[in-house]
Amino acid sequence: MTVTYEGLEFERPGHASVRIETDDGTVIYVDPWGEVLAGEPADGDVVFVTHDDMDHYDAAAIEAVAGPDVTVAAYEEIDTDDLAFDVVDLPYEGEATVDGIDVRTVPAYNDPTGDHVDEDGKPFHADGEVIGVVLALEGTTVFFPSDTDFLPHHESVTADVFVPPIGGHFTMDRHEAAAFARSVEPELVLPEHYDTFDPIETDAEAFADDLEADGIRVELF
Repeated sequence: MTVTYEGLEFERPGHASVRIETDDGTVIYVDPWGEVLAGEPADGDVVFVTHDDMDHYDAAAIEAVAGPDVTVAAYEEIDTDDLAFDVVDLPYEGEATVDGIDVRTVPAYNDPTGDHVDEDGKPFHADGEVIGVVLALEGTTVFFPSDTDFLPHHESVTADVFVPPIGGHFTMDRHEAAAFARSVEPELVLPEHYDTFDPIETDAEAFADDLEADGIRVELF
């Protein structure tokens, strides 16, 4: 399924992998994962990677989506030595420009005093391990918070399109993601990172209904 917004085309191969095509034909992937890709599209102009979990940083998947002149931009803490490409390092919190795309990076993690911790009480994603990215694409801002809870510093972020995880367990659940979406004030919400495996099964339709009651467009792409 393709969702269109202001000349941008969004597709979700699955899980947290998203493909965006701009009006000028630039193809962008965020966190491509081989388990959900169909073949080797080899059409990516830019690939963004938010952290090194296997379902977000997959060197073989990056190679599968990479076009002939691809630029890969990854969080600077990821060991990308197994990639056959030069990599643009993205900071934990700051700004960068990647192939003409303005990028804001936002810290992402699980609250160590919250619910998304392992059996030893450690957060699944600790402070310093993950980034979210806000991409400026042809006048539209697109926010991928990645694997995180809704945290106080997120309240400063606004975007036109919001792509949150909603599955819970390892990330925020659908209720927290809905509160996050209201804070971001987007015109379009595209949920991801749910129903891939048992711990992150959720009611995506209920998530959509919750936000649409507030006049926020949601597409389960």
